[in-house]
Amino acid sequence: MRFGIHLPQFGRAAGPEAVTRAARLAEQLGFADVWVSDHVAQPASQGYPSPYLFDPLLTLTWAAAATERVELGTSVLVAAQYHPLWLANATASLDALSGGRLKLAIGVGWSEAEFEALGQDFHTRGRRTDEILQVLEACWTTDPTSYEGEHYRLEDLRVLPKPAHPIEVWIGGGSEAAYRRAARFGRGFQLIGLKPDTVAEPIARLRADHPDPASFTISLRTGWDPQGMDVDEIRREREGFEAAGVQHVVAAPWRSDTDAWLRSMELLAAAVGLG
Repeated sequence: MRFGIHLPQFGRAAGPEAVTRAARLAEQLGFADVWVSDHVAQPASQGYPSPYLFDPLLTLTWAAAATERVELGTSVLVAAQYHPLWLANATASLDALSGGRLKLAIGVGWSEAEFEALGQDFHTRGRRTDEILQVLEACWTTDPTSYEGEHYRLEDLRVLPKPAHPIEVWIGGGSEAAYRRAARFGRGFQLIGLKPDTVAEPIARLRADHPDPASFTISLRTGWDPQGMDVDEIRREREGFEAAGVQHVVAAPWRSDTDAWLRSMELLAAAVGLG
């Protein structure tokens, strides 16, 4: 099992020094990757998540510049809120600048108010996401790039530089549509907020389409924080997840200041056996 850690990208712990220190510590402790969340803007009436949130790709670029090896991930990127050409160029640039360290967990989003604020149709976000995934693959691998779909059309466009390596796309979510999207486009899947006694059914559903663990990663995002929960509970959950077939876990500490966030990282690394 591999372990990732969410960067202090949001809330009172967030800031440039916090991201730098957490990214370097993650690399030092042996975490496989560092992760960020994505919300372009948040209506004032919406209570979740924290409205204080650094841009995901800029945060990962900042983290990449401070490190050498640790991989970079989005959990999850709401692809339909971006134009696919911009997204293709930004992600290819980040992958090239970081030496091939980027992976993208992509979802369709849940906040209708956020889509309305961006002048976008909430109800077509799934179909647009499917097209965006096709556009990304085309832009990352062909030059010039052409594409024609229901929502996007490109003709003989050049998107350079190309990524430094084939960027893995994981699908995030829990709906049947997300499972179908993963079967069509994904190299992995990121489950969110499950426990060892609720994760078996989603894993079985995913493995029906992707029987080979070597070619399709099942990941889980969880709220492990040794300063806010029993370390033995974390160890038990780790064992239960691994036995169920989870291959990768992303933990997001709950801390509200940088030093406490870093301490949670150190305690978590010890609890799961890193180093």
